[in-house]
Amino acid sequence: MHRRAFLALLPALALPALLLPGTPLAHPHEALTRERQGAIEQQVMAAREGIRAAVSARDAGRLRALYAADFTHTHTSGKVDGRDARIVSLLTGEPTVELARVEELTIRVLHADTAVLTGRSPIARMDGGGTRDVRWLQVYARIEGEWRLAASQATGVSPTT
Repeated sequence: MHRRAFLALLPALALPALLLPGTPLAHPHEALTRERQGAIEQQVMAAREGIRAAVSARDAGRLRALYAADFTHTHTSGKVDGRDARIVSLLTGEPTVELARVEELTIRVLHADTAVLTGRSPIARMDGGGTRDVRWLQVYARIEGEWRLAASQATGVSPTT
């Protein structure tokens, strides 16, 4: 068989495999019931609240446990911090999305072990010039059985004119 003819047959050969249940190409995530999704949302929010409580208690050890070892936060400026730098920011009272008042919040459970929070919060400006609306994203992952903040990013919202 010529190479061109064989390549033309490949899609037809693959189609039956796509239609079979349990094939490797089937959706890999477990189906989550509404109850399970709700429980995961509560667990993630408890982890988020745990960060606030650890900051209030000035408990750096607990904060380290609540952040993934390879955590990164991308600031509105583009600067990227790792876990230790973020903990220093929290404990020194810098304005952060973790501690800001939340005005909008959406939780999406992507998988039994992964959730994405998106929100909008007024964040105090470092120059002392009031607050700035910030849209933020946080990714939580269940690692070794515990929910941890794995990544976050903040984007400044320009005022509308």
